[in-house]
Amino acid sequence: MNKNHVSRIWTVCLLAAVLVPWIASCALVRTASEEERPMRVTEPAASAERQAEIAERLGLDAGMIADLERRPLYTFEEKEVDVYLTYLQEAIPDFRDRVVHLGRKNLGQPYSLHLLGEFPFETYDPLPLYNLRESDCVVFAEHTYAMALANDWPSFFATLQRIRYAEGEIGVVTRNHYTESDWNPNNAWLVEDISAQLAGEDVVHFRQTLRRSNFLSNRYGLERDIPDRTWNDVYVPHQMVPEIEDQLQPGDFVNVMVGHSSAGAYATHVGMITRGEDGTLNFLHSTSPRVREEPFADYIQRYVDSEERRRERERPVLYGFKFLRLRENPMENLRQIDGEEAPRVTFPGMPGAGPFAAAD
Repeated sequence: MNKNHVSRIWTVCLLAAVLVPWIASCALVRTASEEERPMRVTEPAASAERQAEIAERLGLDAGMIADLERRPLYTFEEKEVDVYLTYLQEAIPDFRDRVVHLGRKNLGQPYSLHLLGEFPFETYDPLPLYNLRESDCVVFAEHTYAMALANDWPSFFATLQRIRYAEGEIGVVTRNHYTESDWNPNNAWLVEDISAQLAGEDVVHFRQTLRRSNFLSNRYGLERDIPDRTWNDVYVPHQMVPEIEDQLQPGDFVNVMVGHSSAGAYATHVGMITRGEDGTLNFLHSTSPRVREEPFADYIQRYVDSEERRRERERPVLYGFKFLRLRENPMENLRQIDGEEAPRVTFPGMPGAGPFAAAD
């Protein structure tokens, strides 16, 4: 990649860092004032003494670090995220531990669906490229993983776009709209599907067909000649979770698989695995009305209790879950794909467009 191309990649990050905060402040629909929101506080990443030591070594303001440790992540401004991620790399060196810490630091974050788009780079979906104040299930997972991988604001923003888009190309066509067919395989550098390994011969096989052209046309009025794609996949039946729960690890990515008589299995919700202090298997996820952490068994039981009513109303019922394990060295994996400039991010009009970006 030539120097001009690299320069343009960083231009998109810098431009977004300048423009998007202002855009987001206009676009956000706040569900409550800052004073009305529950101030859920997690355990600090380090003791007060350790906070001060890290702050001094990194040249950070110790008082600011102490304040950020006390506050929920969704109250942070962008410059505070920048400082906190730098600090957190030192305070919590293990990637999985950072994932859980950051996820829990957003407990109480208000839920809102359809938060993100591609503005200012495209206008098909004129919403901002990130949102710190609110989340839906996918936004929550993507922001948590990207922050855990990052050490400052620019690296968070770039990593977030690399997670959200096929090959890191910002665009509504290349966005990972579908969990099973887009998000999971396009982020294989970050997660590995372990569903078949967990369930063994009891794993459930299913088949899906993705009609991307129809989706883009119906939702965004975009005409793209993209062939339909059919593939085989698997999930763990929900009845098996008690048998395999000891094998699940904090930070594992969860796809909730549902279905009904008129359609096969498909993912409608995502979240991540955590453990309670007593070892209880928990589910950390963004769902109405706000981000919560609850026993995984309770989440399953609610679906089971409502199954008969759901079937009567022809609503989808719970089939099971796909579980994806965080990889040991995700950024090294990404460098093998993107090169040393990883995460590689491009935007409309840049050379090296992704596989679905052909012009009309």
